[in-house]
Amino acid sequence: MTDRGTAAEAGFDSWVEVRVAGLLRFAFLVTGSQQAAEDAVQSALASACEKWSTVSRRGDPDAYVRRMVVNAHISAWRRSGRRELPVAEVRDATNADPAQVVVEHDAVWRVCVALPPQQRAAVVLRFYEDLEYDEIATILGVAAPTVRSHVHRALAALRRELGAEEDE
Repeated sequence: MTDRGTAAEAGFDSWVEVRVAGLLRFAFLVTGSQQAAEDAVQSALASACEKWSTVSRRGDPDAYVRRMVVNAHISAWRRSGRRELPVAEVRDATNADPAQVVVEHDAVWRVCVALPPQQRAAVVLRFYEDLEYDEIATILGVAAPTVRSHVHRALAALRRELGAEEDE
């Protein structure tokens, strides 16, 4: 291997070391499953490693790799043709009734994982990653109005489903 290849590899390793935990959290929110998150991140990082000299020269390699994670998940989702409903993990420690908090978190989580992958990714990028619509559009490879549409439809579905569950 050349010195140039070794330097690129070292740069990739350093980049991954700093960002892998954040990528896994992001992927978990996008996929709804720890296993699917790990698979999507692994796939994205393997692809990014192969193209690191190109990826690292882009304006924002973080956004590029997040897009690769979303694309890897969507591809896997399409191949499998199935959806899993994982059990929600509750990390919030408020003074509210713990049982009620679990029920609410579980209800929100079940509705979120039922969203189509593009809508779920748009909502995660908008409200978890706190990105603007233009940034999300770049990551998802769609136009900004499409992102706004995904977010709008996802929020409407969340309101509709959570309202229906509340009525029951």
